[in-house]
Amino acid sequence: MSKLAVVILNWNGKRFLERFLPTLLRTLPDYAEAVVCDNASDDASVAFLKEHFPQVTLLMNERNEGFARGYNLALQRVEAKYYCLLNSDIEVTDGWIEPVIEQMDANEKIAAVQPKLLSFDRRDEFEYAGASGGYIDKYGYPFCRGRVFGNVEKDHGQYDTVTDIFWATGAAMFVRSDVYHLMEGLDGDFFAHMEEIDFCWRIKNLGYKIKVNPASVVYHIGGGTLPKNNSYKTFLNFRNSLYLLIKNLPDERIRKTLTLRFFLDQVAAFSFLAQGHFKDFTAVYKALYTVARTYKQFQAKRNTFPKLAFQDCYPESVVKLHYLKRKKIFDGKTFS
Repeated sequence: MSKLAVVILNWNGKRFLERFLPTLLRTLPDYAEAVVCDNASDDASVAFLKEHFPQVTLLMNERNEGFARGYNLALQRVEAKYYCLLNSDIEVTDGWIEPVIEQMDANEKIAAVQPKLLSFDRRDEFEYAGASGGYIDKYGYPFCRGRVFGNVEKDHGQYDTVTDIFWATGAAMFVRSDVYHLMEGLDGDFFAHMEEIDFCWRIKNLGYKIKVNPASVVYHIGGGTLPKNNSYKTFLNFRNSLYLLIKNLPDERIRKTLTLRFFLDQVAAFSFLAQGHFKDFTAVYKALYTVARTYKQFQAKRNTFPKLAFQDCYPESVVKLHYLKRKKIFDGKTFS
């Protein structure tokens, strides 16, 4: 059994494997192995790996299971003390693994850690999907040190401290394997997007810590599977954000919060429409309809875990702070 398995879930990402896998393999310490699980690609990814990277452990899913269920199926077949869930469109850097593993070895209460995530194309900027650590407000809106909604900061070392965060990005997340399996992995009903926030929320409910370690740096292309302007991504983000709240909010918060979120999501829908994004407008309403139709299914998941971590949600509305008060920067404690 390896100490660390770096596991890439691949779907039609041959171009990324060809570009980034050599650097990953070069940076692996002796105690780590690389694993690629293919999610039924049709772009010759499997043949490419077999021919050019026979040293990489190759697993295959029979169909595209999405991010969440795809990783769950893969990690049932991987034995290691730690996993690193790594997107195929990430370029790692020298020494990106060691600081994280040293940190997790030193404290068993740390269940998950993310590196600092920078943009591959604009290398002096944070990357949207995780920046320097993820947070969430009381209404379920995620944001980061280095990124609040669409406002992405340049990195000049301002967030290079190791600190507690609410969620670690699924683009590059180190996690203890025993905790991953204790939590029964990611929620497969999310398919993709925000499943790592739900996963981290559940981990925190059990008293574990989530950290960011900016001594570890990776560069993320982003949108490698679904482009940023893809309406299906809009659907997933709005649907899964509500699923997240239904599963994890305390009983006394759920009715009020969901009522307000349904209103805010409709405001967002008409904002899309005003910008001429009709498909995104439709995607929001499709998400609201889907959540209403499946509410009881997700309500049944509420009782599985305690709701202790809500106290770590940011106590104000990030929508109000950003769009009304024009706050663009979050330093891990306050907005400015």
